[in-house]
Amino acid sequence: MLLIEAYADKTIPGLHMDKSIKIPKATITRLSLYYRQLELLEFDGYRMVSSEKLAWLCQVNPAQVRKDLGYFGEFGVRGVGYDVIDLQLEIKKILAVNRDWNLCIVGIGNLGSAIMQHQNLQERGFKCLAAFDNDPAKIGKITQIGLEILNVSLLPKIVKELKIEIGVITTISSAAQAVADLLLSSKVYAIVNFSPGMLRVPDYCMVENIDFTIKLDMLTYKLHQKLGC
Repeated sequence: MLLIEAYADKTIPGLHMDKSIKIPKATITRLSLYYRQLELLEFDGYRMVSSEKLAWLCQVNPAQVRKDLGYFGEFGVRGVGYDVIDLQLEIKKILAVNRDWNLCIVGIGNLGSAIMQHQNLQERGFKCLAAFDNDPAKIGKITQIGLEILNVSLLPKIVKELKIEIGVITTISSAAQAVADLLLSSKVYAIVNFSPGMLRVPDYCMVENIDFTIKLDMLTYKLHQKLGC
């Protein structure tokens, strides 16, 4: 989920929970996973699901499911399970994806274009309203979703006009920090960074760094341990 960092260390408006409790980031990540599986269960016609089945689908243990949900209240009926649709709605509320979020993408290469066209973005309420780049060959062209690619120098003006709340960075590594600084100066404090390297941002800025090569490193380590190669 895009706003994991926003809720990992903060209380969530509208929910009845002990405000002194710090919610682990891993819990928020798993909630997103639970939500995805609940969507699939609803599609398959399930009306109820036990913590055991939900845990099996998400590859965690049932006690972990109950503990994660327990941070936010009491859900389900003992011995019966959880109502699939009701639990989806509750998790949407927790993750704050029960409303629309306006975002922009900076860096319209292959990755930026693919993210922009991702079907789940719109379905989850993430509205890509602006696309920016600094490549003269791309500026002025129309994206697959009908957005004109704008010069990144226009970002402060457009962000204000469209009330952009989340910035997605898909530039090369050397440009990422400058883009992050531009987003921050434009009062965009939630950033998803797909470029290699870590961004230097103030504590009040919420950043999710996504680097799939880290996952590949983990796989090669496991393969090496298992195969001894």
